[in-house]
Amino acid sequence: VSTPMVVPHVEGRSCLPAEIRNGLETLKKRRLERMRLSAQKDTGDNPAMAARSGGDSLRTPANCGVRLHANNVTAGLPSTSSAQNNNPFAKRKVDKFNMSNLEWIDNIPECPVYCPTKEEFEDPIAYIQKISPVASKYGICKIVAPVSASVPAGVVLMKEQPGFKFMTRVQPLRLAEWAEDDTVTFFMSGRKYTFRDYERMANKVFSKKYSSASCLPARYVEEEFWREISSGKMDFVEYACDVDGSAFSSSPRDQLGKSNWNLKNFSRLPSSVLRLLQTPIPGVTDPMLYIGMLFSMFAWHVEDHYLYSINYHHCGAFKTWYGIPGDAAPGFEKVASQYVYNKDILTGDGEDAAFDVLLGKTTMFPPNILLDHNVPVYKAVQKPGEFVITFPRSYHSGFSHGFNCGEAVNFAIGDWFPLGSLASKRYALLNRTPFLAHEELLCRSAMLLSHKLSDPETVNSEHPYTQYCVKSSFVRLMRLQRRTRSLLAKMGSQIYYKSKMYSNLSCSMCRRDCYVTHVSCGCTFDPICLHHGRKS
Repeated sequence: VSTPMVVPHVEGRSCLPAEIRNGLETLKKRRLERMRLSAQKDTGDNPAMAARSGGDSLRTPANCGVRLHANNVTAGLPSTSSAQNNNPFAKRKVDKFNMSNLEWIDNIPECPVYCPTKEEFEDPIAYIQKISPVASKYGICKIVAPVSASVPAGVVLMKEQPGFKFMTRVQPLRLAEWAEDDTVTFFMSGRKYTFRDYERMANKVFSKKYSSASCLPARYVEEEFWREISSGKMDFVEYACDVDGSAFSSSPRDQLGKSNWNLKNFSRLPSSVLRLLQTPIPGVTDPMLYIGMLFSMFAWHVEDHYLYSINYHHCGAFKTWYGIPGDAAPGFEKVASQYVYNKDILTGDGEDAAFDVLLGKTTMFPPNILLDHNVPVYKAVQKPGEFVITFPRSYHSGFSHGFNCGEAVNFAIGDWFPLGSLASKRYALLNRTPFLAHEELLCRSAMLLSHKLSDPETVNSEHPYTQYCVKSSFVRLMRLQRRTRSLLAKMGSQIYYKSKMYSNLSCSMCRRDCYVTHVSCGCTFDPICLHHGRKS
């Protein structure tokens, strides 16, 4: 017999949608029927065991968006293996992740921490280029801002933006087998909150667990997190991720808000490649908020198109980050494909198959499995007033120590282009729609660089390595174009030059952007890019 979900109320709002009420009624009828049949059979089994060994529970497919609000959803669920596999909250021992000994936590070194002066702080891109040769070897780094926000994030979100509310997502606090019948999703719909309502809820959960309202030592919370998702008693948390908006103040008195480190303006700084995009992209060119609670987590992932990211911690409890250097990404994907994912959930072989699953941003596993296979991992404990930079192709993950509010956005510098090209190639291989028109960005950047190099006043304004990356990436693109166009001409194709290209054309075969050239045929008008062979 399954116990129905306990659904709390938040400030007088009913949290029982019609589909859940109907499900509970159906569940009640089935339970009464099973009790009647059990009494008739009189098997003599242990009543407590019989109550936990069969029957249907109110379960929701992970991606259907039904709201789950139970504090103890798993209470009374059947204990059979198949039932556990269908329940997104049920914890079980996962043999591939040995969590009996957490001493590996002390084996993860800290990432670099930088404290720029006020003068260095004036130009964010120049400062990041300055520290990049060393910091990029760690995948992540911290930057401690020399100026603070004059207007707290809570004031910005409650007073400067009256009516600001957001939806949470439900995150199961458990490890998964990552097999066909046992995966985890973090995208079940939660509840709508104001900033203050969510803070109250999060602090109440923290206080109930630790009988305290204050921060706990980072090392202690890190150990508690891995214990909790492997064998703890908390079923889930609510996490407000990818919330449109910013907590940087618009007040001219706010020192941080009027600086170039205001993430609302970061992607459009003079040296940022993403300023050349014709259309803004939420979360990429425009920042998003991440409002978390105790143990809310962001799973292992790499930024879209291998972009840089910058995350600012506005307020609240610390966050622990784990980062992998960009050049260790192939090793990371190899470990994921061989030691994390079962073959039945991979649609192909090798690292590209693992990359495809990792793009879902739901894969969480302890970093000790990476250490065991010689993949370097570094750690950052982010506090309010600190930025975390993730470098191109750096996989990262982490969790919150309690209620907090962060903000993040992507950016790109010229040195990103070689890795951006690799990301576009992998997207095409997996037939995934790209977020960015990589060819267009590269051509526009090359044109701007050409103008700068021809002007004596701006010839030295570009970082030498950035210049090299833009030039070399553009040369490779042009060589491909010339070689392929020549081959097509020999096959009898006609080449037409247009003064204006369409910036939104994409290949009908692999979805790459076709900014420079595309092939079309009289029998089909769908564009094809030049990255396909003679047969196509």
